Amino acid sequence: MKNQGKIAQKPASCDPLTGLHNKDVFFNYVTQAIALAARNKNIAAILFICIDRLKLINDTLGENYGNKLLKMIAKRLKACVRKSDVVARPGRDEFMILLPEIRHAEDAALIARKIFTSLESPFTLKNHKLIVSINVGISVYPNDGDSAKALLNTSYTALQRSRELGENTYQFYSPALTERAFERMVMENDLKFALQREEFILHYQPQIDLKSGMITGLEALVRWQKPRDTLIHPKSFLYLMEETGLIVPLDEWVLRTACKQNKVWQETGLKPLRIAVNISSCLFHEKDITYTVSRVLEETGLEPQFLELELTESIFLKNLERTVKALKVLRKMGVNISIDDFGTGYSSLSYLKYFPINKLKIVEPFISSVSFSPTDEVIARAIIALAHTLNMKVVAEGVEKKEQMQFIRSLKCDELQGNIFSIPLPPEEIGKLLKKGKKSRL
Repeated sequence: MKNQGKIAQKPASCDPLTGLHNKDVFFNYVTQAIALAARNKNIAAILFICIDRLKLINDTLGENYGNKLLKMIAKRLKACVRKSDVVARPGRDEFMILLPEIRHAEDAALIARKIFTSLESPFTLKNHKLIVSINVGISVYPNDGDSAKALLNTSYTALQRSRELGENTYQFYSPALTERAFERMVMENDLKFALQREEFILHYQPQIDLKSGMITGLEALVRWQKPRDTLIHPKSFLYLMEETGLIVPLDEWVLRTACKQNKVWQETGLKPLRIAVNISSCLFHEKDITYTVSRVLEETGLEPQFLELELTESIFLKNLERTVKALKVLRKMGVNISIDDFGTGYSSLSYLKYFPINKLKIVEPFISSVSFSPTDEVIARAIIALAHTLNMKVVAEGVEKKEQMQFIRSLKCDELQGNIFSIPLPPEEIGKLLKKGKKSRL
């Protein structure tokens, strides 16, 4: 039986040259991303990218070589984004990138700068090495448009602004976001130089046994000492170091420096104490944490029982089997393990039986009798009782007032840490404190 008519052909979903999505498919993805962002109260962003002087390359070397260049550029763009991001080619010298779920608008600028860096390496065409420059316009949902059409239009407007500023620049549709992204870029560069110039220092805060009043350990806390500037606390820069991966070399430096300092204190005749060091999820999962720790202990000569690793709850949510294995190796070495800020993240109490943990650290609201409801108190007591059943100690962190101290005593916490006893101090001040054998009168 003959067909009565021709079957309608579906429109191609990909750009035939690069294999990327075409404009229509990209438009649909943007629509879906906006709906998802609206439901989850997230933000999304579009990067509108234009390749400079592609026509000149086509006229000089030929269109075949221009096409090869576009394929190579497409490959590098895809390497700069996550699997969940969408890359498209809507026109001859244009590309678009959708970032469907980002935490901060400035994250889009991080991707733009990553693309600039990826294009710094020359492309080889017909024995010619070519450096490609681009311009990028960025629009962000919901501020710059609440529909796919509006967001694409504002990203194009931002692209035109970028072109006015010259090659290899990006602009947000909202000028204020461009300024914020620039400030973030400056800080990121400053942090890179800070690592190279060793501008970070450590302060140490004592941990006190609630029964004896004696110092039982110290937590190493990083500070940034910018030249000719005040001391900068980690809340102002750690988030950016985590997002850019700079947290890994910083964590390694903190671990090594703290262990080395603890060994120095011991060699001067001071009573041996545990030194607690915060370990980020990045360092724990991206590197072999057991090798890193054993190497540092060997280099500094510190015995494992005088090191305590403080881990956030997020570490335990990723690759459970591998995490448990690593922690067991560390405990077998003699290293102490504590969970920092327990109860503020996503941990289940049942997880505690899987992990070889020595200590839980609890913070607000668990140490504040002022804001506590009867239910809160029951939960806090249950956590502490379970920890004690599992032979874990419980430390109340951030204790600043006598009322808090009295309350944590009633909860049967083992140790406290906070300004009520001592603020974090530089090594020389801690040395004096330990030499005096200062005992808490709390």
